[in-house]
Parts: sequence; C-alpha cells; structure tokens
Amino acid sequence: MRAGVYRRFGGPDTVGVEEVPRPSLGEDDVLIRVHASTVSAADHRARSREVPRGLGLLAAAGIGAFRPRRRVLGMDVAGVVAAVGTDVHRFAPGDEVIAMLGAAFGGHAEYARIRSDGAIARKPRNMAFEDAVTLVFGGLTAQGFLRQAGLAPGAAVLVNGASGAVGTAAVQLARHHGACVTAVCSDANRRLVTSLGADRVIDYRTEDFAAGPAGYDAIVDCVGNASYERVRHLLRPGGALLLVVADLPAILRAPIRSRRTGHRITTDAGKPTGHDLAFLVDLAEAGSFRAVRDRTYDLADVVEAHRYVDTGHKRGNVVLRIAADEPVGADEPIETRQETAS
Repeated sequence: MRAGVYRRFGGPDTVGVEEVPRPSLGEDDVLIRVHASTVSAADHRARSREVPRGLGLLAAAGIGAFRPRRRVLGMDVAGVVAAVGTDVHRFAPGDEVIAMLGAAFGGHAEYARIRSDGAIARKPRNMAFEDAVTLVFGGLTAQGFLRQAGLAPGAAVLVNGASGAVGTAAVQLARHHGACVTAVCSDANRRLVTSLGADRVIDYRTEDFAAGPAGYDAIVDCVGNASYERVRHLLRPGGALLLVVADLPAILRAPIRSRRTGHRITTDAGKPTGHDLAFLVDLAEAGSFRAVRDRTYDLADVVEAHRYVDTGHKRGNVVLRIAADEPVGADEPIETRQETAS
C-alpha cells in the first residue's frame, strides 16, 4: 500500500510517499481502507520534534529518540471497513467509519488498523469522507477537555485559539451545551467562529484577552499562552482551565493547583472511546456540529500539506485525501497477526 512515510525528524520535506506493508489483522482488529485523514498539529510535533518546554524526553520515549518509531503519521481516518478479525461483531466489511488512531498514528496510508473496542464509529450519513474525518481529532480533543468542565447552560467559556481544529470544535461543543462563547483568534477568522456559535470575538492582534474582567466558567487554551498565572483572575470560583497545549511545569503543577485553588486545571483530554465518537456523529447528523475544512490535499501532495500546517495559520482542519488503488481481493488475503501472551 502507499503511505506518507518519514524516516527522520525535520521539516515537511522529510515526508515522502512510499510502498509499505499493509497492516496485519488480529482477532479484535478492524482494517480500514482509508479515504481521508488530517494533517494535524500533532503530526507537526511528531515530525519536527518541536514540543512544549520540558517534554523532550517524553517525546523521545513516545515518538523516538534518533529516528521515528512510527513512520506513518496521521492520528485519524475516515474510510470503509475492508476486513475484520474473527472476534469482531460490531463492524463488517463495507461499513463506512471514522476512527481515532491516536498515538499509534498510521492514518496517512491506504489502510489503517484499529481495535474494534477503540475510538471507532460509523461515519455521519450526511457527510463525505473528507468532511467526516474533521470530527475526529479536533472533536474528540475538545470533547474530552470540555467534559471535565461540567458546563451548565448559561456558562461562560473562552476559547483561545478558536480557529484551529480543536478550537473550532470547542466553540461548537460549548455552544451545544448552552454556553456563552468568547473566541480568541485573528480578525480574519471572526466570521468563521461567529458562524460556529461564538457570541464574542477577541482579536488577539489588537487586544489582550487576559486583560479582560473575570467571569469565565471555563477557559480552553489551544495555543499554549494561557498559563494559570496569566488567566487565573478571569476564572470564576470553581472554574476550569483546560490546557490543550501545556509544557512540563504546567502539567506537573495542574493537580496541585487544582487542590489548592478550587479551580479545575487539566492538561489531559482522557482516552477517547467509540461512544465519544458516536456522540459527535449524532451531532453532525443533527446539524449541530459542522465540518471545518481549510484545504484538501491528495496523498501525493503530502509535503505541501505539512508545509501549510507548519505555517500555523490553518483554519480548522487540513485534510489529506487518500484512496486505495484497489479493494482487498480474494487473491490477496489479509494477513492475520499472531498475538502472544505477555
């Protein structure tokens, strides 16, 4: 199968399209013929090794020290089930699905594998694959953080970095919960975030959102510049600071500060589930969650996709269109991975 492969850390030019072995299939696995994935901020960090302060050693353990541990990037996929393991009963070949591969990566390829009990759900019936995949990375991340805020109708939420993949999802989900949303982004993206449900927009280029008055029940920081020291005065008692981007000091201090201050501070979205993804699908089918797609590239143009993401100015999601050359045929059996007990 074809895949976008990188064999060393660095810039967009480190990625190239190569032929690689198709994933094998275990008893509990679902093999997806991928139609679309996204090139996300997580792909940028993994490829470039540019991570928040203090996370270099953790990054080395997760993505590799001297060379990539997983050579195919892509944390999400939308596609068609090509084959299932013998113990899989929830999905069948031909099902149209979306899935979050997470830290296992592998989405920038013609086929991807996920366990059937992972974050996989049937695709929204009213969305094309290229739009459906935009629900996954940003939607699950925003959902995981906002769930911890315990939002009630009428809550006030500030989303810092509201025009990115996670930010556009956070605006929509907060609005779905009945919150009043303040979006921080450039003025060029004012119309976009307003159309998604933002009640107020702060242009970060002309106004410091942290200089505003107190009154937020939750602050979602998708940028990495809303430290607790900078924004604590903005939070109401019991309010939540949701740090989507955080350095090591912030991660270590979060549980201590949560106990001492009465504010809920978290740097972890939690592990997404198929149920979480199905919830987003239901919202999309009801018209309550929109796909936000900035640009779409073919797999052959994966370098250009990475180059655009590296600018840091994408609106919503950058989609990578991937189409397998041919379906799995009877003359090309799926290899079964041998599982060993540990």
